[in-house]
Amino acid sequence: MSGTVLITGATSGIGQAAARRFASAGWKIIATGRRAGRLDDLVAELGADVVHPLVFDIRDEAAIDAALDALPDGFGDIDVLINNAGLALGTAAAQDADLDQWRQMIDTNITGLVTITRRLLPRLIARKGAILNISSVAATYPYKGGNAYGGTKAFVRQFSLGLRSDLHGTGVRVTSIEPGMTETEFTLVRTSGDQAASDALYGGAQPMTGEDIAETLFWVATLPPHLNINALELMPVSQSFAGFQVARG
Repeated sequence: MSGTVLITGATSGIGQAAARRFASAGWKIIATGRRAGRLDDLVAELGADVVHPLVFDIRDEAAIDAALDALPDGFGDIDVLINNAGLALGTAAAQDADLDQWRQMIDTNITGLVTITRRLLPRLIARKGAILNISSVAATYPYKGGNAYGGTKAFVRQFSLGLRSDLHGTGVRVTSIEPGMTETEFTLVRTSGDQAASDALYGGAQPMTGEDIAETLFWVATLPPHLNINALELMPVSQSFAGFQVARG
């Protein structure tokens, strides 16, 4: 099985690894992201006949519309949408958090995701395609400093389940992919480039990689069309569920 997959946030991490994985199996890739240079590098690596880059910020609705309207022949029939673009910002407790960072996470992780999904639903229905939304274990397991980020990922999970209900009978599959600790640029973005913080988080833990999640995405996307994975939670063996907190005194 092969087709065309649109991957948001394809300039690094899971999105970039997914582009490579799908391309290796003969798929065409529509790769979106803000960093044009990185998308150009992906085109140079995989080929202009394989990758079509779309440079936009997922928060920019007009840019999304313009990019999708201008898709060239050969890339318009989209079989799979991978909503990967997203971020976490800050690790402060809610009472100390930066409200602008909360808004940016909401605008990116929620508003951007639902906007591009809504725009592509007619094409996905026509192709009996699939939607793979990248949520997180933070959607289920709260942790200190997770506040708004965890809330956005809980939305993604519930939105995915709602889409499944609404798309009943169309043949479109929808999956919420919920990774735990995965070593990408995620922590660098969250901590404004603090490499030591990233190293401390992942050091010795054998975290999952972008390639691990990409392989999972490819597996889900290429299952027989009568099968749907509603939600899939993944963690490295070294990670498990957080304990309860008890304040005393």
